[in-house]
Amino acid sequence: MDATAADFLATTIVVIFVFLALCAALVLVTVSLRRPRGLPLLVAGAIVTLCVIVVAILPWRISPLFVAVIALLATALATFGGNPLVRWVLHVADGGRTADGPRGGILVELMAEPPAPARQEEILRGDTTIGYLERLAAALSIIAGFPAAIAVIVALKGVGRFTELATPAARERFIVGTLASLLWACAVAAIVPLALR
Repeated sequence: MDATAADFLATTIVVIFVFLALCAALVLVTVSLRRPRGLPLLVAGAIVTLCVIVVAILPWRISPLFVAVIALLATALATFGGNPLVRWVLHVADGGRTADGPRGGILVELMAEPPAPARQEEILRGDTTIGYLERLAAALSIIAGFPAAIAVIVALKGVGRFTELATPAARERFIVGTLASLLWACAVAAIVPLALR
């Protein structure tokens, strides 16, 4: 077997490994969609980290066709996998003290002028949908080679949520959730440009 055939075979084996590993990570995060659990999410994170390392140290160039297949899978994993991960991170960050609202936000207690009693209000509604769009945009910007677009995503999200960040619970949830979401999306999407180098 000549060197070119050996390189092609080795590259194909690595691509199959990365593809199957990303499929396994997608299964693990899908299992955690309904009720986020730490162990499957940590294993999925370890799998993504392993894939990034393998692709980064790979001495051979991967075929653009293989990279396109990995890019589609990585985009799906970055977008949908972030949901259970972010929810789990937020639960760990606040110890489960913040109640979820019926419309996807959180319930916070707003103080009223005496003698009126304090009331609960749902803020940060639509966070799930915004999170999906945020991760999709971040992953696509990394894959397209334009990571500066992430600054625009964060700025747009901050401006859109500015009026709802009056309470400490809202600020903490916004910062922790955004960072966890973007970290996940960027780590998964990084596999693609590393494979193209």
